[in-house]
Amino acid sequence: MPDFSKRSSAEEIMDDLHCSGEDLHQTLRELESINHLLGGNYVTLNGMDQLLEETRTSKDLHIVDLGCGSGDLLKLIRRLLDKKKINGVLTGIDANPNVVKFALSQTPASCRIQYESLNIFSDEFKARKFDIVTGTLFFHHFTTEQLVGFFKQLKSQASLGLIINDIHRHWFSYYSIKWLTQLFSRSRMVRHDAPQSVLRAFTKYELLGIMDQSGIVNFRIKWRWAFRWQVIVRFQ
Repeated sequence: MPDFSKRSSAEEIMDDLHCSGEDLHQTLRELESINHLLGGNYVTLNGMDQLLEETRTSKDLHIVDLGCGSGDLLKLIRRLLDKKKINGVLTGIDANPNVVKFALSQTPASCRIQYESLNIFSDEFKARKFDIVTGTLFFHHFTTEQLVGFFKQLKSQASLGLIINDIHRHWFSYYSIKWLTQLFSRSRMVRHDAPQSVLRAFTKYELLGIMDQSGIVNFRIKWRWAFRWQVIVRFQ
């Protein structure tokens, strides 16, 4: 039986930044479906909506999505910005260039989204400035120590805020996604990585500890269906 008392350090197939081919493409398509069908997209979009309402800035915004996958959330964020009549530069970042190529192939030019293959721990990334940073099913890929250092860094990189949408580590979440993916997934990567992601994910107290160690005080955390944590950080 898996140990749910602490975060797992076992790697996922997705952690291989050279993975490519049809299994990767199928994985990205299925992750898009999972986020849509299980309500995961709402967690990020609701957080973005709250942050935009609280900020109410008239300037153009630069929003970056880390671990952008197929670009599905960025397309939805563009729709939200258009609805609110907010101008924004949208950038999707992924360390795997094969993911970026797939995202580009799935994104019409009319969406006005740019993509980059970039490691978030690189000096090149550290030199960038943004207004809002989002990460959906992204941050559980990193150790607590890495996240503390990264969030400290973001305080000087992101002018407005950070939206975290990640998994609640729980036995029900683990077994549910394990059974669902075994039954319905056509991707070897999804069948392996989905339950492993849950084991690498967070309890509320772990996230609170990471925020505390990062020196982040202006934030709120909320449990959302289906077994997601929504963390909205204000840097202003």
